[in-house]
Amino acid sequence: MTSATTSAAPARFRPAGRIRRRVRAIGLGALAALALVIVGFLIWANTPYRAERAPVIAVWANPDVQVQYLDEGILLSPTGDAVVPETSTGLVFVPGARVEAHAYMFQLSGVVEQHGVTVLITEPTLNLAFFDTRGLDQFTTAAPEVDRWFVGGHSLGGVRACLMTPGAEVEGLVLFGSYCANDLSGSGLTVLSIAGENDGLSTPGIIDENAPLLPGDARFVTIEGANHASFGDYGPQSGDGERSISSEQMRAELSALLGEVLG
Repeated sequence: MTSATTSAAPARFRPAGRIRRRVRAIGLGALAALALVIVGFLIWANTPYRAERAPVIAVWANPDVQVQYLDEGILLSPTGDAVVPETSTGLVFVPGARVEAHAYMFQLSGVVEQHGVTVLITEPTLNLAFFDTRGLDQFTTAAPEVDRWFVGGHSLGGVRACLMTPGAEVEGLVLFGSYCANDLSGSGLTVLSIAGENDGLSTPGIIDENAPLLPGDARFVTIEGANHASFGDYGPQSGDGERSISSEQMRAELSALLGEVLG
């Protein structure tokens, strides 16, 4: 009598080497994808909206404004026949996201020339304000002779400016097409918020929604015909509305408004 021998089917195991190779391939693919994202971001951040040449040259040619390039940023100081008040005032201004600092020279030079205010335009790392973690006191070193300081900014630069005020020796805040993400309602700061009527990015509606984060006596002004890019001189910006105000008219409007607060 013959006994049948039952043999179990051999279990199928993948060789350990094949698994390791697959894991390695997945890991390398993920690293490659991450590297592409980082490279793409760096290229994007380092291709900012460039300042228009003519307005920058106009500031350099203005005998009442001195331009200096310092570690802290671009310093605009009153000279010549500019009216310098007994108590000197300065403004540290943070550019909008991916906008070259030079693009704000012409618009801010009016308050320097007409009201004797010193202006320091920062140059954030990667052209993005949130990558610049320096405090306000690391910018005011550019002009130690200034008695009182304001801080301000355009768009994302304004959001960053709001974050710079707590704990800093600062008189007030100036916002160009911007708003605060942190609560400054009880700060006691003097605040001027300027909106553009046709701003397609920081719309007047968005600014109104965030107004409760500012002190109750904050002043809100809307400039007719201005869009988001009107606050600088860097050409059209994606997603923005149309402008019907010239650069010279915008400078005059901003100079008058800033002069009332800073001058």
